[in-house]
Formats: sequence, C-alpha cells, structure tokens
Amino acid sequence: MRNLKLTLAYDGTNYSGWQVQPDRPSVQGTLRDAFSRLTGEQATINGAGRTDAGVHALGQVANLRTDTKLPIERLLLGLQHYLPDDVAIRDIVDVPFEFHATLSARRKTYRYVVRPSRLRDPFSRGFAWRISHELDVQAMGEAASHLVGTHDFKCFETQGSPRAETVRTLFQADVFRAPEWPVMSAAFEPQRDDRGSYVVVEVTGDGFLYNMVRAISGTLVEVGLGKRSPASIASLMSNGRRAAAGQTAPPHGLFLVRVDYQENGSITGRKK
Repeated sequence: MRNLKLTLAYDGTNYSGWQVQPDRPSVQGTLRDAFSRLTGEQATINGAGRTDAGVHALGQVANLRTDTKLPIERLLLGLQHYLPDDVAIRDIVDVPFEFHATLSARRKTYRYVVRPSRLRDPFSRGFAWRISHELDVQAMGEAASHLVGTHDFKCFETQGSPRAETVRTLFQADVFRAPEWPVMSAAFEPQRDDRGSYVVVEVTGDGFLYNMVRAISGTLVEVGLGKRSPASIASLMSNGRRAAAGQTAPPHGLFLVRVDYQENGSITGRKK
C-alpha cells in the first residue's frame, strides 16, 4: 500500500467547501470521485485545510492511502482527465505511511485579497473583496503586528464553533499593496508596491479557528477605513467577544496559499 501526497489548487466558487457534505458539491468529494473513476478504489482523502464554501486554494494538500500501482505521471494525467476545470492537481508524491495531510501540518499560510475601488471589475469579482473606499494600509499593517505571537483568538472565531481550545500562534501577519493579480500560484510572491491596486492580508500560523482569517481580514479593513485604531486589536483579543471584532469578510477573497510540514512527515499532536 502507498501513501500519496497531493498538492492541488481550486476555484471554490461552485463548492460547498472542502469537506464532503450530503447532496452538495465539495472539493473533497470531487477529488474522491475522480480517484475512484481512475483506480476503482474508494479512498479516504484527508485535507490539510477545511476551506469553507466559496474559499479558494493555491496549495491545498491532501493525502490518501491506496493499493494502485499506477505511476505518478499516469495518476496526474488521469486525475486531470476526470476532474472538472476548476480543480487542478499541482503535484503528487509518494510519502511515508505515517504522513497525514491534516495532523502532520506544521503551519499554513492564507492570503486575503481586497480591491479598494468604486469601479467594478468583472474579472476579479469572484476572487477579491471590493471595497468602495480607499484603505490606510499602513494602519492595517500596524494593527496586524499585534496578531503575531501566541494568543487566544476567540474574538475572531465564528460563534457556535465546537473547538474548546482557541489559543493559536501566528508567525506572520502582514498587510501590503500589490500592483498585479496577487494569487497566481502558491509559489508566487506578490510584488509589493505602495501604489498597487490590491490590498493583501497574509497570515501564517500553526492552526486557525473557524472563519478566523476572514474575521481578522474584516477587522483589519475596519482599521483601514478609520473605524477603529490599530492599538484596539490587542484589547479585542483580551476581550474575547466575537461581537467586539469586525465583520467576517466574504469568502471569495480568501486563498489557502500553502501548507508546511515536519521534514519527516510526523504527526504534530495539534488538532488543526
């Protein structure tokens, strides 16, 4: 038996999210069905991030255990044949049997894209949140700096989530302008330009709560609009109430950029 690690990208517009849901299209279910048509196996597929409905991925990672002896190139081309155009396999590799896409993940990077403009753009409307006012990116960056470190991020979690542990560590929280489309691939680092048309919120952490990145992005946008101060972020986290933070930004501006793993693929011990 083999353990395969798959890296994939997808446009989440037409999906109910990553996770399989009854009678609704999901990325996990679409990938499972494509693999079944290719190999005849009903594999269990684990995903690194449970992206929500409408959220996209540049570097989602999944793993599955299989008895197939098909070579990697055949698997790549075969899955490409059976998958719809809005899901693409970037890479497939054989990994140690203990590797688990969810439990072995060490850190994840998300990118949220905002387009401050009074004018519509039909080409970016499904991949960036359009705000009809200019944003103070410097203030947003100052606010984001308060997020770095180990904190209780309960105020950025959608109410009703079953998670009992809300402490997470953010290694990076950055806000910058990008002059060009900032989401081409997981390896693509957007060019930074103070006159850029897009505002990008990028965070890297050891794990994220339900809707945490979208809530952070919505709160930082309020800072950019002058509705709250950068320093207020620290008091928000001390407060812990979701109602005190900003709105949950819409899903279509969010991208799972990449997932980093332990070198040996071992389980980290934290539930993601």
